[in-house]
Amino acid sequence: MRYAGLALAFVSSVCFAFSGPMAKYLIAAGLAPMEAVWTRMAGAGLLLVAVLAVVRPRALRIPSARLPFFALYAVMAVAGVQALYFVAITRLPVGIALLLEFMAPVMVVAWVRFVRKLRLARAAYVGAVVAVVGLAIVVEAWQGLRLDALGLLLGLLAGACCAGYFLMNDSFGDDVDPLGLIAWGMTGAAVVLIPFSRPWDIPWSAFTVSAAPEGGVTLPVLAAYLWMVLIATVIAYILGVNAVRRLSAAVGATVASLEVIGGAIVAWALVGETLGVFQIVGGLIVLSGALLAQTATSASQPEPVPDLEAVSARG
Repeated sequence: MRYAGLALAFVSSVCFAFSGPMAKYLIAAGLAPMEAVWTRMAGAGLLLVAVLAVVRPRALRIPSARLPFFALYAVMAVAGVQALYFVAITRLPVGIALLLEFMAPVMVVAWVRFVRKLRLARAAYVGAVVAVVGLAIVVEAWQGLRLDALGLLLGLLAGACCAGYFLMNDSFGDDVDPLGLIAWGMTGAAVVLIPFSRPWDIPWSAFTVSAAPEGGVTLPVLAAYLWMVLIATVIAYILGVNAVRRLSAAVGATVASLEVIGGAIVAWALVGETLGVFQIVGGLIVLSGALLAQTATSASQPEPVPDLEAVSARG
């Protein structure tokens, strides 16, 4: 179970790593970033709903008591992460915004420790912090030390929504089908993002041409879009949700930080972005943090924090 979960988390991170580079092909063809996000969510959601309606219709049934959970998942765990990140990068350097979003592992372990009052293995805490330090080196965070206050808030909110994604994936019971949750989460996110993406203004003719980001390989835009929907969204989310179910929110979130490293490698291979010394060193540190965190799965069950210690932690 442990190694299967780690394998799923790793492959999910690799799949997610293609989302940014593939989106760059859509942007190079004329789509705005938020339009690219909307086409990703809408395409993945409609595809999953259509497939499940044929092969597994039971997965699409939402228990009435779970309607608020599904709505929160769509708004926070899917749409919130995407929208807040893309608004944040209008006020912050991209690297800083990405670092703030991937503060999620630290937020998750803090939530589990102080809100759920569960004791995690020390490796989970140390691994999360090491991974964030590595990410700071990868994005060269010191280059964006003059931060916009609103941008900082938006970036942290994106991180909180990302943490919510892992925590919610770790919390639902057998009455929720993971595939149905992902399908409706994507579809709901596309609906929520309509006012921001204005899909009626999307230049749909862009999907009929080939494009190349500056310095990158030329690809058909439709091929890049289908890869983004099928691999970087549908498969990535399915594997990610199942990984968290087998590991824990804390370990899953830390291992998921490998997405940034994978994205840098894919961007180097396809869109001509360079990998410098900081990216390589930081990537090795992130990998070390992820490997350290995975050792926390050796603990069978987290122990509840004694009441006295919980009270002192709040004070």
